[in-house]
Amino acid sequence: MRLAVFTDVLLDVPGGIPSSIMAQKRSLEELGHEIVVFAPGFAASLKNMPAKERKNIITVPTHHVFRPNGAPLSKRPGKVERFVLSRFPEFDFDIVHVHYEASCSIAGMKLARRFNKPLVQTMHGREDMAVQINIPKGLKTFVATVLCFLHSRYIPHFKQATADASLAPTLARRKMWNIMVNHANYADKVITPSEHFKTKIVEMGVEKPVFVVSNGVDDDMVAELDARVKRMDGSLIRKVEEGDRLRIFWNSRLSREKRIMPFMEALSLMREPFCCTFVGDGNGLKSARCFAEKHNLMHGKNQQVVFCGRVPHEEVLDKMIKQHLSVTVSYGFDTQGLTLLEAEATGLPVFFCDPDMKENVPKGGFVMADGCSPAQMAHALDMVARNPKEIEKMSEVMLSHRKDVLQSTQIKKLLDVYKIATS
Repeated sequence: MRLAVFTDVLLDVPGGIPSSIMAQKRSLEELGHEIVVFAPGFAASLKNMPAKERKNIITVPTHHVFRPNGAPLSKRPGKVERFVLSRFPEFDFDIVHVHYEASCSIAGMKLARRFNKPLVQTMHGREDMAVQINIPKGLKTFVATVLCFLHSRYIPHFKQATADASLAPTLARRKMWNIMVNHANYADKVITPSEHFKTKIVEMGVEKPVFVVSNGVDDDMVAELDARVKRMDGSLIRKVEEGDRLRIFWNSRLSREKRIMPFMEALSLMREPFCCTFVGDGNGLKSARCFAEKHNLMHGKNQQVVFCGRVPHEEVLDKMIKQHLSVTVSYGFDTQGLTLLEAEATGLPVFFCDPDMKENVPKGGFVMADGCSPAQMAHALDMVARNPKEIEKMSEVMLSHRKDVLQSTQIKKLLDVYKIATS
């Protein structure tokens, strides 16, 4: 099978979506399929990738100046279409898989329709919440209206999203739901990473068949981790030894949508000894550092907060082995953070606030706060620190389910969707 993948999020963007796309690419190639990925970015981005990984990744025309949140942005869909056809004039692919809702992905959808190719769309998360969190008050409706209008120039908006008081309580969020709903309805088959997100997009107006295919953790990554632990004569079952502080691990972007600042406040409210290691960068890193400095969390003999920035993946694995609890405190985004899945694959218990995330983690392998406020998070984390034996129990549960989140498990479900789409 020859597959064309279009995504607006891949190069120069750390996070679960790029990781899941690359994991799918590797798994499908190992099974003998040919995958060509089209994404915004620059030649320098590809040079930093291993030769095997950058094979068949093609950078489309990309803006050099305009980079929202530091991410590459492709030029207008028409320019991307012409560029792709200059390379692949016959567009001889068996299926088109699109992973986002911006210009590069729109170009992929238009090409699929022009050449009558089966079209699969993965809905990764809530664009309405992205506007709600990232756009300043007073500009939300304006920005959402402009984005909705621009999207409708390329993808027909035949349906208005359902006026739902909880999912779309404002005009700005309804506009963003219009984008998501009509984008999904333009495809033949739709994928979501979780049942709860599937339920919500169907409720809001998506009419095409929706399949749940989880993101997956790279099998090679897990094998590498196991080999590292074996060389160290260690174990992946986490234990809090006597005298240990609770070691907390943040392994994702430090950004507003990840709720980095409420979490920083929660750390400042904790009463029990802890050390929190942050891996990653983002638009909230500077504010988080300033907060930690102001509250004296970064200095002294018992330093409580360490910011590592973006580090190579093998270093992330080394750090994960030494942690007691992984955290993700996003709320209402309906994302399936790769942080949760990697934790499960490596036996690391997790902490979260959003009840929807219970779907993605085995019962008995997580701690959930009673709410998303800093005080509620601090209380839940303190309770874990006071009951260290729970860490070992949760770790054992996570390890017993690790096969569920491997890419080799999830790729079978993806291939089933492709089979249905092409039949």
